Amino acid sequence: VIKDLATDPAIYGKIARSIAPPIYGNDEVKEAIALQLFGGIAKEMPDGSALRGDIHVLLVGDPGIAKSQLLRYVIKLAPRGVYTSGKSASSAGLTAAAVKDDMEGGRWTLEAGALVLADKGIAAVDEMDKMQKEDRSSLHEAMEQQSISISKAGIVTSLQARCSVIAAANPVKGRYDNKTTFA
Repeated sequence: VIKDLATDPAIYGKIARSIAPPIYGNDEVKEAIALQLFGGIAKEMPDGSALRGDIHVLLVGDPGIAKSQLLRYVIKLAPRGVYTSGKSASSAGLTAAAVKDDMEGGRWTLEAGALVLADKGIAAVDEMDKMQKEDRSSLHEAMEQQSISISKAGIVTSLQARCSVIAAANPVKGRYDNKTTFA
């Protein structure tokens, strides 16, 4: 069966259409999600630097066009997926939080946030436009470096966050305007 699918010239469209079949249309969005789910190839460059293979996707569109439902569907498809809402996400909730452990004599420990929990998977961030700027900036290191540097409560470490990020946001002023630039 897999060999038959591999030789099918329409396999690309079939895979894209199989993503969130109850949601009508959004073919380009479903294609982008399919590419993200398959991912890219990480490469080691001759100078020793590395190129990540993770693909990040930002969905921007008018309210009510099934962006949130697409994100939830992606998390169900991904072997390791974590969903978070931008309305309630904090920097610590996305990265890691230092927590005092009363059971261990009051020692500080780290609790992984959404990006660390999604390591080698997909982190979905809904309502990204409603996040605080400081909290949103905590995504940058994870998206670029695939790690999160922590320096809290005397704990200095780096945690792996090798995940793809798919985020959804509404446009400025609530409606998409084709006459303005995307930026």
